[in-house]
Amino acid sequence: MSWYPKKLPSHYLWEKGDRESVVSVLNFLRKNPIALLLLAIPVVFFAELNHWDPILVFILSALGVIPCAHFIGKSTEVLAHYTGPRIGGLLNATLGNAAELIITIFAIRENLLQLVKASLTGSILGNLLLVLGMSMVYGGIKNGVQSFNRQQASNNAILLALVVVTLVLPSFFSHYIGPDDSVEVEILSLGVAAIMILLYVLGLIFSFKLHRGPLTPSSSEEHESVKHIGWSVRTGILALLLSTAAVAYLSEVLVGAVEPVVTDLGISEFFLGIILIPLIGNVAEHLVSVQVAGQNKMDLSVEISVSSSLQIALFVAPVLVFVSLLMGNPLTLVFHEFELIALIAGVMIAAMVSADGESNWLEGVELLAVYVILALVFFLLPV
Repeated sequence: MSWYPKKLPSHYLWEKGDRESVVSVLNFLRKNPIALLLLAIPVVFFAELNHWDPILVFILSALGVIPCAHFIGKSTEVLAHYTGPRIGGLLNATLGNAAELIITIFAIRENLLQLVKASLTGSILGNLLLVLGMSMVYGGIKNGVQSFNRQQASNNAILLALVVVTLVLPSFFSHYIGPDDSVEVEILSLGVAAIMILLYVLGLIFSFKLHRGPLTPSSSEEHESVKHIGWSVRTGILALLLSTAAVAYLSEVLVGAVEPVVTDLGISEFFLGIILIPLIGNVAEHLVSVQVAGQNKMDLSVEISVSSSLQIALFVAPVLVFVSLLMGNPLTLVFHEFELIALIAGVMIAAMVSADGESNWLEGVELLAVYVILALVFFLLPV
């Protein structure tokens, strides 16, 4: 006879789904080396307590954000898989750039408004030049000339032109309305932000009716990896909450170390915002785009890049305008002329490269070349 009772109380037992979820999480960690960067989180906590060098703290917190952003994306995909295409598309549309949104909110709290504007510009440029460029290079080398939906590429070009218009016009006309910190310019920014959010919502409605669209990243059903994660809804929600909390803590530490990094290393907030911050928050998503391009799914790769850019411009940027007002550090949609020139150049070259519905590794190299040139320019700008 066994020493334990045949039937234990239910609170002593894990449900089968819970056990499977734990096993699937452990398997997921084993198959995703990027999760090893989670070890940076306790090190950041220890570094903060012992007042380590700000540059080292900045680097460690940046490394910690990378896997947390990755888990936010994965948990969102899992929840989208269970909730269906409509709600799943809404989750992707609102949480697709959650990590960067959190980082910029903490930057607004510290009144680092120039860093926030630069990170918005850098995210758009990073997706259109760096991510799309790497995807075309890797996919072209592995699969030769790749094709994607030409009509969709044309629609994307129109939306990207809209992005340029919505960001350039306030910056241009504000100089004739008043100083950047004037009430009139703030009203202009709030009005434009409201219109951008309205356009984003209408775009989501249009996309949902078609079950697919440029403003809603592809549903989790299109990512084969989601089918093999095996997470339950409860596990997805828990992973989302823990990852978001970790990003919030690391973002506070990261932003707190920005000014010492700028002073000690002699680099500008432009470079931090346009190059480093977007990479930190989106590197996991970048890897997914490159990976699916290697699998000869160029439609999906282009969609990931463009959707993320549109989310930043039409959702994250206007939301930050209203959030900044509530935090007492108003953020206006008045960008530096260098940012505007870079944005116009990046959107133009990306639209031209994708206009024919085909891509190859040389076109990818061209996009990367433009990105590297812009990075060099912003690196050499005076502090």
